[in-house]
Amino acid sequence: MRGAAIMNDVTLQSLPDGLGAAGCLASRLGVAAQEIALHRFPDGEVRVTVAAPAKTVLIYASLDAPNDKLIEILFAAEALRRNDVRRIVLVAPYLCYMRQDTAFHPLEAVSQRVLGRLLAGVVDRVVTVDAHLHRTHDLHSVFPGIAADDLSAMPAIADHLLASPCDPATVIVGPDQESRPWVSSLAARLGLPFTVAQKTRGGDRAVTIALDEAAVRDRPVLLVDDIVASGGTLVECARALTAAGATAIDAIITHALFPADLIDTFKQSGIRSIRSTSSVPHPTNAIPLDGILAAALQDELTDTGRKKPQ
Repeated sequence: MRGAAIMNDVTLQSLPDGLGAAGCLASRLGVAAQEIALHRFPDGEVRVTVAAPAKTVLIYASLDAPNDKLIEILFAAEALRRNDVRRIVLVAPYLCYMRQDTAFHPLEAVSQRVLGRLLAGVVDRVVTVDAHLHRTHDLHSVFPGIAADDLSAMPAIADHLLASPCDPATVIVGPDQESRPWVSSLAARLGLPFTVAQKTRGGDRAVTIALDEAAVRDRPVLLVDDIVASGGTLVECARALTAAGATAIDAIITHALFPADLIDTFKQSGIRSIRSTSSVPHPTNAIPLDGILAAALQDELTDTGRKKPQ
C-alpha cells in the first residue's frame, strides 16, 4: 500500500475550509488537490487523516481562527512524515500570531517566537502573504533553520484593479505609517497618488485618525489595509475621509478577519464597497491569490527546487 500511495512528486493537501482556494492553486500548479479529513470527538479532540502522500506535500491552511488549525497541522505533518514524505511546505496565506513579537507587559508570552519555533520543527518551508510584522524585519528570522517567504499581495490587487480601472482622480490611502510600503507599491503599479494617515491607538478597539485633508478633498479614495479584524480603524478612516471631503470611499483588504455582519457598519460609515483577497474565506473575497502563490511555489515542482539547501 505504501509503495502504491507515493505516486506523485508533489501534491497539495488542504484543511477543509480552504478547499476552494486550494483547488485554484493546485490547478495553477498542475498538481492534485486533496482534503485533510477531520473528525471531532465529543470531548473536543480531533482525529486528522491525511490523503495519499507524495515526495513533497504542500499543506494549504490559512491560519485565521488559528488554535484548532495549528493542532491539525501538527497532526497532519506527523502522519505525512511517518508515511515517508520527504518535504512539507506550509502554504498559509494568512499567518497568525505575528504581532506579538515582544513582551509588552511583564510575564507575557511572545507568541511570534513560540509559533516560529513550533512550525520550524515540523515543516520545511512556510509561504505566506503580507505577514503582520512590526519590529521583526523579515520572516526568515521567525522560522529558524527553514525557508520562509513573505509575499506581497499588491501585484494581485493591482491586477484586479487594472482589469476595471479606477477613476484617474483616485487617491490611495493607507491607515497608518506601517501601510506606507504596500500603499506606495500599489500606487506605483496603478499610476495613482497616495497618502498615509496617522493612527493613534488607545486600545484594541479605540483609534483616532489624522490625515492630509487637502490630498483627498473632492477626490475618490481607495482605502487599503492589510488586516481588518474589529473594523475600528476602517470605520475611523472612513469618517475622517468623509469629513475631509472625499467624494467616494472604496476599501481593499488583504486579510478580512472581521465578522460578515460588520459589512453593514462599514457601509454606514461611508465605505461604498469592500473587497478582500482570498487569503481567508470571507463574503468580501474578490481578489484571488493563486497567481502569486503559484509563482512562489514553482520551484517545489522540480527536483532542484526541492533539494535546495535551507
